[in-house]
Amino acid sequence: MSGNGESAWYVVQTQVNAEAKAARNLVRQGFEVYLPRYLKRRSHARKIEKVAAPLFPRYMFVRVDMATQRWRSIQSTFGVSCLVSNGADPAAVAGEVLHHLRAREDENGFIRMDQRPSFAPGQQVRVLTGAFADIVGLFDGLGDRERVAILLDLLGQKVRVSIDADLIAAA
Repeated sequence: MSGNGESAWYVVQTQVNAEAKAARNLVRQGFEVYLPRYLKRRSHARKIEKVAAPLFPRYMFVRVDMATQRWRSIQSTFGVSCLVSNGADPAAVAGEVLHHLRAREDENGFIRMDQRPSFAPGQQVRVLTGAFADIVGLFDGLGDRERVAILLDLLGQKVRVSIDADLIAAA
């Protein structure tokens, strides 16, 4: 806790799916908030789209000057469940944590996720969804930024297939 007039970052736990509401209400009260988001791939009705999603669901960061701001009002803010505390005092977060998160943001403010799979060539992988769902193949290599090449045993021979990286998992 900082009692010398310096602000520090703290973690707020929000209500379920209320990160944006909590952020709006905290900003209205004069607090600085940071809600790291990333682009999540979502499949719905045979469409695949990318939607903004919180990096830490139900959690966000709030900057508070404990000496000058009424930090206890955070606890009763609409959308907030609680201020994460260590006993009776809010638990401060090291500034480097936020610095490293912000360093991973792209030009639109979304955290860049490492899309590259960590499979070794020849490692068995399972296709999660799609036309080849539940088929086990061999990891063959990386394609472009979001696709990988796998070898599937189809009709008695190995066929090289290019597939989205997030549609496979270790077998």
